[in-house]
Amino acid sequence: MRFTSLLLFFRPALPLILGLSLGCSLSLLRVSWSQGDGHESCMDAGDSRGLPHDTSHLEPRLENGEFSDNKEYEPRIVPYYKDPNKPHKKVLRTRYIHTELGIRDRLFVGVLTSKATLNTLAISVNRTIGHHFNRLIYFTGFRNTKIPHGMQIISHGDDRPVWLMYRTIQYIYEHFGNEFDWFYLVQDNTYTQAERIKSLVSHLSIKDLYLGRAEEFIGGDPDSRYCHGGYGYVMSRSILVKLQQYLDSCRNDILSVRPDEWLGRCIIDYIGISCIDKHKDVRYRSFQLGKNTDPDKEDSTEFKKAFTVHLVPDPTLMYRLHRRFSEIELEKTYKEIEELQVEIKNLSKLTPEGEAGASWPIGINPPFKPKTRFEVINWDYFTEEQIYSCVEGTPKCELRGINKADISNIIETAIQQLNEKYQPLLRFRKRQLLNGYRRFDPTRGMEYTLDLMLEAHTQKGYSRTIAKRVSLLRPLSNVEIIPMPYVTEATRVQVILPLTVHEEGYVSNFLDAYSMNALDMHDNMLLTFLFIYDPFDAQRVSQNDVFAGVKSAIAEIEKRYSDVKIPWISVKTDVPSQVKIMDIISKKHPVDTLFFIASVWTEINGEFLNRCRMNTINNWQVFFPIHFQEYNPAVVYREQQTPSSAEFLKDGHFDRRVFSESCFFNSDYMAARTKMAADILDNDEMLESMEVYDVFIKYSSLHVFRPVEPGLVQKYTHRTCNPRLSEEVYHRCVLSNLEGLASRSQLALAIFEQEQANST
Repeated sequence: MRFTSLLLFFRPALPLILGLSLGCSLSLLRVSWSQGDGHESCMDAGDSRGLPHDTSHLEPRLENGEFSDNKEYEPRIVPYYKDPNKPHKKVLRTRYIHTELGIRDRLFVGVLTSKATLNTLAISVNRTIGHHFNRLIYFTGFRNTKIPHGMQIISHGDDRPVWLMYRTIQYIYEHFGNEFDWFYLVQDNTYTQAERIKSLVSHLSIKDLYLGRAEEFIGGDPDSRYCHGGYGYVMSRSILVKLQQYLDSCRNDILSVRPDEWLGRCIIDYIGISCIDKHKDVRYRSFQLGKNTDPDKEDSTEFKKAFTVHLVPDPTLMYRLHRRFSEIELEKTYKEIEELQVEIKNLSKLTPEGEAGASWPIGINPPFKPKTRFEVINWDYFTEEQIYSCVEGTPKCELRGINKADISNIIETAIQQLNEKYQPLLRFRKRQLLNGYRRFDPTRGMEYTLDLMLEAHTQKGYSRTIAKRVSLLRPLSNVEIIPMPYVTEATRVQVILPLTVHEEGYVSNFLDAYSMNALDMHDNMLLTFLFIYDPFDAQRVSQNDVFAGVKSAIAEIEKRYSDVKIPWISVKTDVPSQVKIMDIISKKHPVDTLFFIASVWTEINGEFLNRCRMNTINNWQVFFPIHFQEYNPAVVYREQQTPSSAEFLKDGHFDRRVFSESCFFNSDYMAARTKMAADILDNDEMLESMEVYDVFIKYSSLHVFRPVEPGLVQKYTHRTCNPRLSEEVYHRCVLSNLEGLASRSQLALAIFEQEQANST
């Protein structure tokens, strides 16, 4: 009875007890199986942490050196021990991630030049291959203060050929040894087909390789060869690293007049690598140019497939070779395109859609297929004189500018394609464009449909007028990454706020946004006011300063933020031209200043300031954002409650008429202004008719970046347009006010409701 009651008491815990007993039994059995002979130690005697001195035992080997597959690799976790007695050091990250990961660029190119050829052959080499390589440096033995534009030249100070080669190899190792995998050296009297050299190194594996046109040493071992410097040669980084420690010995021990022979002997004697002209399936092809060889008539296979051509005596022949090889590459590309088109056409027959499923033109993306009627892409109608789709919104306007050039070019192309297709049976001449249609398809490019009135001529002299419809496509090119100079978000922004008496009432909102988004956030920026007095107000400034309220508001901010100073500049003018104002500002700031020209309606925020820093590149690009302008709430909402925040594309629009906000460097403005000064000769009327945007467009080669900027939002206000400014500037201001009232549909609805109210 007692046993039964005890069993009932432990019955709920019985599964737990049985599970623990079974688990302990199995663990004891496993220990007995895994003990082995007991002769192996868990820890290596050489390391108190149990870490091996070498990793050769991680994978067991058989006697013939092959790996056995009976045991899987088990990784070891190396623990990290932090010494509490040592201070913590901040980890410094590299600027680019490929530096931290140890990823190197593919190819470095060095060109050996001389005093006699630096301003002739070296320049022609730079113009033909300079834009193909990321790193191209010219090495010479003499020092010259005058360096050709756009070339990086290293002068060693000694023009002895072997010494020049010695110093060049040493310089490349010290400055670029850890940045590139392959090094290509060539003389300046050699034409190099750049794309073929780049393709060559892209097919080479990382190993000891000395590749070029192999030549035998005079009186030497026939199995030992050096690479002829005239045809160029490729060295791997591993050879450069191994060669560095022996360069001084080679310079002292090896006697040679030819630098390429000296380098080849050094590599063979100390590294044991001989020059080869073929590596696996890759062959280094070169061509020796004869004295009377004409590149335009040379048609041999050896010439067409050559990577380099030597000896080129003058720059003219260098340019002729470049043109000839460009034609060869272009013909090769066209042939490859035709072969791919035939292959696509043949494969399309095997698809369920058959040949009808192949897009036209073959190899181009198919047209965009709209899913709803709102996604249908409209066609624009045009003739040779007019186009029926205008930017201003008018139904018809004159065909001019880039549109006229585009349509003229497409008509000429259509006639040319027809003649190529039907000659010699027929020859066509254009008489008239009957109808023209075009549309931009974002998936493929600009599509054209032309109805042409043509005059067709036969071989026998007969002619006839016919009408023919042709379809053409100007395809989009492939997306490419354009390298840009490095910029940072740490650059200080100098905000300039020009202010007239008519804008004085909006300053409080500007200062509130500036305090909240810039001063409270400790953004790296400075603010300067530019008070623009007209002549009448300037005379009474001591009795009645029209900007006294603004100056007191500035003093309040400086009192609230003790470390902030907001300077101001006062100017007197009856015509507040942007260029005149900027001339004054530019002289008072350093040349490396990043300006942001703002308006009193601008709401400054950190997001936009960072975009101003990133999109403004010194000596490269200026930034003219298009702000978002809210509509007049009295028209848009009428009797409804105005929401707290505007909805994009509904409650406003991007105002393309205004150019008051811009970001640029002072040095870029000064350079453009200097070019402008030679044309206008201090013509005040010309200065009044131009804005800063016009200065950069007309007198600068910089890229003018003008995107829509959602970070700049301006509340609606009716701006006062100054009639003393140029007619174009005044007209843009008036249009900006009118377009800022509301959208067309909202204006139409307001007029409709007003008419209904009047009728009742």
